[in-house]
Amino acid sequence: MTATATATATTVRADCAADPAGALTFDLAPAATVPGPEAVLLLRRRGAAGTTVRLPLTSTAPGRLRAVLPPSADVPEGRWDAYVEEPGSEHTLTVLPGLRDLRALVDRTPDTGTATIRSRVPYPTLDGRLALRCWVRAPHAEAGAIRVGPSGMSAEGELYGVQAGEGAVVEARLPGEPARVHRVPLTASGQPGGFAFTLPYAPLAEGLVTEERLWRLWVIPSPGAKAVRISRILDDVWSREHTFVYPGRPVADGVRATPCYSAANDLCVRVVPGTA
Repeated sequence: MTATATATATTVRADCAADPAGALTFDLAPAATVPGPEAVLLLRRRGAAGTTVRLPLTSTAPGRLRAVLPPSADVPEGRWDAYVEEPGSEHTLTVLPGLRDLRALVDRTPDTGTATIRSRVPYPTLDGRLALRCWVRAPHAEAGAIRVGPSGMSAEGELYGVQAGEGAVVEARLPGEPARVHRVPLTASGQPGGFAFTLPYAPLAEGLVTEERLWRLWVIPSPGAKAVRISRILDDVWSREHTFVYPGRPVADGVRATPCYSAANDLCVRVVPGTA
């Protein structure tokens, strides 16, 4: 069998569509290998052996099958790879991405009283397979507009599942160094649940900066309350790490600070020495 024939026999292509309620529909396009009637769409979580979600495939037309991931489905946070599993077969079919209609995910605005925010974004992996990025946040702080000033950053956002009270703050935390915490006041902004804050860079660059510091930003809704991670997940962008780029600003002694997002779409501030 040729390499081309082998690839055709072990892959299937799926179109994806999102609806406003948060459901995802996977339509398997016609292929040389059509899965059997009892096949399922298998979602396998990376880094968590044995963690899978199986979605039944139903026929919608000759040679076409459909699976639906409802918004209520229990899909833990993480990255999930898609396969087709056929009963009795020792092998799975790798799912390739087809058309992705994710317009319904753009600028989602759930009710601010929603206790748990779930976001799922289908995306193509670097090696050309179909995967799903899932977030589950309870409560959640959604980042909005980011403005970069000469000596710091200002940001707006919206809280879901929790309300900011008196004494609410934003904390910049340096992982691995629990004593390194910088706090700034959180203020109400715009509609219910809206918040804003201004974070100066100078405190994040105190001391000798010899390597990168990645400060992670959290909302503390009230003194003693559980910290809420500030992220941006309510749209169709599965990774902002390299696509949302903000200007850096000099702080002191050649040190620069830059707002950024992590690979998980969490809002951060990167502080680097002048030699970086």
